[in-house]
Amino acid sequence: MLLSVIIPAFNEEKFLEGTLTRLETAINENNSDGFTWEIIVCDNNSTDGTSDLAERLGARVVVEPHNQIAKARNRGASVARGKWLLFLDADSYPSVKLLSETLTIIESNQYVGCGTTVKVKGGTVFNKLRMERLNPLFRLFNWSGGAYLLCRVDAFQALGGFSQDLYAYEEVDFVIRLKRYGRLQNQKFTVLHRYPVVTSGRKGEYRLSVIFTLFISNFLAIFFFGLHFLLPRSLRAKVRPGRLLDYWYRGRE
Repeated sequence: MLLSVIIPAFNEEKFLEGTLTRLETAINENNSDGFTWEIIVCDNNSTDGTSDLAERLGARVVVEPHNQIAKARNRGASVARGKWLLFLDADSYPSVKLLSETLTIIESNQYVGCGTTVKVKGGTVFNKLRMERLNPLFRLFNWSGGAYLLCRVDAFQALGGFSQDLYAYEEVDFVIRLKRYGRLQNQKFTVLHRYPVVTSGRKGEYRLSVIFTLFISNFLAIFFFGLHFLLPRSLRAKVRPGRLLDYWYRGRE
């Protein structure tokens, strides 16, 4: 069975090499006769050497010129050949044991997908606490962020992928719809927690300007996420808040 790992990347030259190197280690340690792999990096309008680095390290590269993570994930998925899709952030990587658990999920034929809790490496204590505080909620509500998200390709196609009306929290919307689809198919969604995905704590500095940007971007992201459910479908595509969500869409540091 072919597993397609899809990595959206916007100016990720600094972090991508570590992600791909560690991912390859986890893949090699989990090699078996039953699984094959492909790694797809979607360059989301980068201005650095993201594409060249990804190609040099053996990944398949596609380009999405519109700077939006939902479109980048969908573009990567559009060329995937696997029966399962694993979405991985460019500054995150799985351990050998996490990838092993993921393959067990696939082999069981009981799941439509899975997510995981997160472990923040590097950065400030403030950002570590800010991000890891969600782990209990992930487990309690059986919900996951987008740093490490697995789903069956037929489910992804049936759902139309990630909503391109959303510039943030698109993974929340997707998991909600994926779980609903899974219930109709008598398939489960679960959140793995024994071996969290490791993600970068690069954001969340103590500087007042950064904290202010974080607060404003999160407030606006929640506001626009609510509008997504309240507005008629004909109006959703007209809401383009990308420039207002500077915390996610500013140039990488």
